[in-house]
Amino acid sequence: MPASRYDPVGAVCVRPASLAIGAARLPAARARAAMKRLLRGVAVRRALAWLLGVYLGVALRTTRWTVQGEAHLAPFLAEGPLIVAVWHERLALMPALWLRARRRTEVRGRRVFLLVSRHRDGQLLGTILRRFGLGVVLGSSTRGAVAGLKGSLDRLAGGAVVGITPDGPQGPARVCAPGVAALAALAGAPVLPCAAQIGWRVTLRSWDRMVLPLPFGRGVVVCGPPIAVPRAGWQACLPAIGAALDAAAAEADRAVG
Repeated sequence: MPASRYDPVGAVCVRPASLAIGAARLPAARARAAMKRLLRGVAVRRALAWLLGVYLGVALRTTRWTVQGEAHLAPFLAEGPLIVAVWHERLALMPALWLRARRRTEVRGRRVFLLVSRHRDGQLLGTILRRFGLGVVLGSSTRGAVAGLKGSLDRLAGGAVVGITPDGPQGPARVCAPGVAALAALAGAPVLPCAAQIGWRVTLRSWDRMVLPLPFGRGVVVCGPPIAVPRAGWQACLPAIGAALDAAAAEADRAVG
C-alpha cells in the first residue's frame, strides 16, 4: 500500500496516488469547459452548422433511397395542412423525404416547416435544415410550447406542412408529448407517421441514440397511414401516434437489414 501523508489542516490522510488522479482530472475538466465556451460562440456555431449542412447534404444525396408506403403521401401532395411526425432519433435522415418528394410536380410551391427548439442546438439545427429548403418554427413540443404551437398553427392555416418530433427536444425517447396531438386537433390536420433508416450510419451516444448517415449507402423512408385527430378527446390519439411511429421505425430497420 502506498505511503500516506497526514494533512494537519484537514485532518485526513491523503495518498499521493489520489493527488495524481485529481491533478489529471483537473486539466480534462478545464478542457471540457473551454470547449463548451468555444461552441457557444456565434461564429463557431455558424461554421459548424455550415460544415454539418454540407456533410449531411452529401451523405443524403449520395444514398440510394427508396420510399415505402408512398400511397400514404397523398396528403403531402395535396394542398391542405399536414403534420409529419418522426422520432427525434431519425431527424437527421428525414430531409431525404423532402428531397425525394419535391421532384414531384404536385409538390412544387409546397411549403414545409420543422418545429425546432429555441435552444442553441435547435437554432443550429434550423440553420442546417434551411440548406434543404425547409423552413423553421422556433419552439418545441415541450419547451417554448406556446410560441411553437402558435407559429405552427399559423403555417398550417396557410396550408403548409409542419414536421414535428413528438419526443423532442430532450425526451424521453419514443414517448409522445401532447403537443403533436393538440396541434393536429386545433389545425384539423392529419398526422403522417414517418421514419427512415440507412445501411451505412453512425449512432450517437445521445439521449435518443440519433442516427447520422454515412455517404454512398442504401436508405429507406417509410410512411404510415395518416392519423386523423378529432378536436374532442385528442389525448386518446397519443398512443396510436406513438405506435405508428414505432411501427414505421421497425419497418425501416427491417428494410435495410
